[in-house]
Amino acid sequence: MSVYRVLPVVILMGLIAVPARAVQDTEKPTGGAQSTAEGSEVKEPTQPKPAAKEAEYVIGPQDELDVSVWKEPDLSRKVPVRPDGKISLPLLNDVQAAGLTPTQLADSIKEMLRKYVTQPQVTVIVTAMNSQRVFVLGEVNRPGAIQLLSGMTIIQAIASSGSFTQFANEKKIYVLRNEGGKQNRYPFNYKAAVRGDTSQNIILKPGDTIIVP
Repeated sequence: MSVYRVLPVVILMGLIAVPARAVQDTEKPTGGAQSTAEGSEVKEPTQPKPAAKEAEYVIGPQDELDVSVWKEPDLSRKVPVRPDGKISLPLLNDVQAAGLTPTQLADSIKEMLRKYVTQPQVTVIVTAMNSQRVFVLGEVNRPGAIQLLSGMTIIQAIASSGSFTQFANEKKIYVLRNEGGKQNRYPFNYKAAVRGDTSQNIILKPGDTIIVP
């Protein structure tokens, strides 16, 4: 074959190959880190971490419990938590309940029952959370006890009590709290709190009493 016939074919193949290489060079990598024009890496955003699991409820005096022992109806009971923090169960008599979570109490009862029952299976359910309460008294529309929710603030407790009457002194509210065997008093200025003073809006604890003069 003549050299003059081969040469155009070679040139034509070269023209086809160049665009193909150019397309490959301009393709962006998929997944992982990507490179910028300056050569630095751009990392893909990571998934947000899941929220921490909320702490399990802690049993307190005056709570009501449903203690169920599988296949042992005579040992199952619905019992109140006494002021001393204990409950009464068949065979076991007094069992400490206050200060424990339902899971911890179930494990404690299960260990005690091993003397009498082979491989006991125990479930504890809190049917009434009477220990987790705060009290709102004075110039609110619905004074009395309300259930304390996790992270509840003074503003939220007042809202649950129907908010203020027309005679309430919103700047002179205070919280009474039993700590270390004595009662402490914490002043609360509602007007300052709603204006954004977060130091005013403290987190409530079980047994707190909010006084609205």
